[in-house]
Amino acid sequence: MALLKTKGQVVPLDTLADPRGAMPLPGDALLVLAQPLPLTPQENVALDAWVRGGGRLLLFADPMLTAHSDFALGDPRGPQRAAMLSPILRHWGLELQFDAAQPAGDRVLVGQAMSLPVNLAGRFSVGAQAHCRIDVQGVAVRCSIGRGLVLAVGDAAVFDGDDAGRLAAMTSLLAQLDR
Repeated sequence: MALLKTKGQVVPLDTLADPRGAMPLPGDALLVLAQPLPLTPQENVALDAWVRGGGRLLLFADPMLTAHSDFALGDPRGPQRAAMLSPILRHWGLELQFDAAQPAGDRVLVGQAMSLPVNLAGRFSVGAQAHCRIDVQGVAVRCSIGRGLVLAVGDAAVFDGDDAGRLAAMTSLLAQLDR
């Protein structure tokens, strides 16, 4: 949170669509979505329009969240255990895939632009029409969508501690969205 505050004011949102159906953020804001609940159709439309208009999105969509939670499975106060964002990802030409045979446990994957801590990560595939660059063995993808940018990460292990490696990874991710 401290790192995010260095980028500007942090404003929590309960919804991505205001009563008019628009994103309740200025067009030049940075939106960080970490393992969000499934989006409503109105939120999908608002998010897409906001990004295409110049918004910047850092999205963590973990298909198999391994983080500890004090809340029981299914308790609405706990985190979403599996990302359910297929409609908006598909609209942007992305597909999040999960390899159930991958080994469990924390490890660091090294890419061209960054290194990421992961544990049971998802990987993105990109459609032919998408304007995206895949990094970190498919776990991260940076896409130009309209006038906006989306950096999607198929794992949320960067939030599973505050060690120097995780802080460096988050710093690197945020730098990917600087204009």
